[in-house]
Amino acid sequence: MLNLMTFLIALPFATALSLLFVTNNTLRKIVVVSSSLLIVAASLFLTVLKLSGKDQFFNAPSELFDQVIFYAELFFAAVIFWLSIKHRKYGVLTLAVIQTILMLVFEIHYGSSVKANHNLFIDNFSLVMTLIIGVIGTLICVHALGYMKEFHEHHPEFKDRRPFFFFILFAFLSAMFGIVFANNLLWLFFFWEITTLSSFLLIGYKRDEISINNSFKALLMNLFGGLCFVFGIIYLYATTGVIELDKMLMLDKGLILIPLVGMSLGGLTKSAQLPFSSWLVGAMVAPTPVSALLHSSAMVKAGVYLLIKLSAVYVNSSVGLAVATVGGVTFLVASFISISQSDAKRILAYSTIANLGLIVLCAGIGGYEALWAGILLIVFHAIAKGLLFLCVGVVEHKSGSRNVESMDGLIQAMPNVAWMMLIGMAGMFLAPFGMLISKWAVIVALINSVPGFIVLIVFGGAATLFFWVKWMGKILTVLEPRTSIEQHISKYEWSALYTLAFLTIAVCLLFPAFSNYLVEPYVFNVYGEFGTLGAGNITIMIIMMGLIFLFGFSLPFVKRSKRVHMVDSYLSGANADQCNTFINSLGATQEYTFSNYYLENSFNETTLNRWGIFLSWLTIILMAVSVIPWHSL
Repeated sequence: MLNLMTFLIALPFATALSLLFVTNNTLRKIVVVSSSLLIVAASLFLTVLKLSGKDQFFNAPSELFDQVIFYAELFFAAVIFWLSIKHRKYGVLTLAVIQTILMLVFEIHYGSSVKANHNLFIDNFSLVMTLIIGVIGTLICVHALGYMKEFHEHHPEFKDRRPFFFFILFAFLSAMFGIVFANNLLWLFFFWEITTLSSFLLIGYKRDEISINNSFKALLMNLFGGLCFVFGIIYLYATTGVIELDKMLMLDKGLILIPLVGMSLGGLTKSAQLPFSSWLVGAMVAPTPVSALLHSSAMVKAGVYLLIKLSAVYVNSSVGLAVATVGGVTFLVASFISISQSDAKRILAYSTIANLGLIVLCAGIGGYEALWAGILLIVFHAIAKGLLFLCVGVVEHKSGSRNVESMDGLIQAMPNVAWMMLIGMAGMFLAPFGMLISKWAVIVALINSVPGFIVLIVFGGAATLFFWVKWMGKILTVLEPRTSIEQHISKYEWSALYTLAFLTIAVCLLFPAFSNYLVEPYVFNVYGEFGTLGAGNITIMIIMMGLIFLFGFSLPFVKRSKRVHMVDSYLSGANADQCNTFINSLGATQEYTFSNYYLENSFNETTLNRWGIFLSWLTIILMAVSVIPWHSL
């Protein structure tokens, strides 16, 4: 099993190195597809091997790797120093210098004495994350083969740097596997920093001014989170002598509150929670596969992974309450902001931030019901959101726009892509798909712990319903016959889209088995009990899924090419020659359009962000103050 874990970390990195020197498109396709298949196979094989076994810890050889980590971190620091000076980003430079000094001081004082009994581990939550990274992450890489070729055809003004692009994609996957297998906190932090640097490089891929500025914004915020994280690790080792995650979780809660604050801030930053969420919205300037990777299978999932791992020590603590509050506020604010957005990628970005907030809320309140719901949210969100991002990228290339208002009749113009978008949206908020089931489980957990937070879930959930239904309506709206523009989508893009659409449905249908074999054993190991759905609820889910399939099968029978003249009664007019015109009461021909309400004044992005940032910073400050040992000052 250790060999398989090492393989999953090493193979993507080896693939990344090879792709850095591959300029031939055919050879690149062979390397990406074959490596992706191997990663998927290894992820599934590891899951089968571990499924029936207990949690396992491994004393992987560390002396050589510890040296590699130390010098690699110095190299990363040097790269950041150089780039921040080159682009005059002195805030980034300051944080990088402070973090480097901390690491050097730690190495000088404690480096020779730091010994971990178990550097790597695997449990059921690691398996869940392995499947997300191994399956969804590689599908995004395969999709990028076709997407990036067309991207550079549409944008000749940007230098074609695909070897570098795919190098970073696979290095990202390698680091994500490292994060979920690392028990040594120094190893975990090393992989954590690789994802920070990788996201910075991917966001700035186009090298135009806005891409550079947004990439440095992401780097600045994640360096702040990394600085807090490394401070927590150093403080933990200096006060307890513990450098392993599993041993930290077994310590008396009073001994780890200060390290817990530092690690929590690292997790909140990486998962793009308020007041740090703007970096993820800014990441939308990158090519769509980058957005999909950051939002679904990597980067932000590293943040919620860490917070979920800390869930047990959050229970009944001020730190846990603060983390839950930040998550709840983020869920509500980001959901409200999504209502006022018409750019499809911005809607997806804010809905990602909102759903991550819900996962963070689950982690913060702790308890077996919340942990069960939080892990399921991670799974369902990763699949559906990966599908939606990739679909939006395809629509943008073929139609020239990603504005929701331009998606009228997409069900005619791009029927297959439209169907997959509808599946992805249904997966995000409709019963019996998993996201809604998980939100129900969150409410149950809140009733038994912090009932006041239910208000945030109810109002945020209502906003979610509003913006998803608006978008679905535009896709299904048919005003006049449309010519298909679905030609020339590459087989690599189709393979990723169809697979993710299938997984969105399959995970819902197989939800009871997935929960029973993967999620519930992990929750039981942490809390000694677990949450689940009753048999009656599972039956209801199956019936509802059947009804949804019947609805889906009925739509193809609608004659797409038939011209239907119809005017709603409130228009008080008569049909005209054109489908989108009518004759008004004065006898004049008048055009009509359908458009959504965005309620910019009521759900103003700037105002809501300002209040969300204020409330989140206030909560974080109170969290930090609450753990200071005032009696010893």
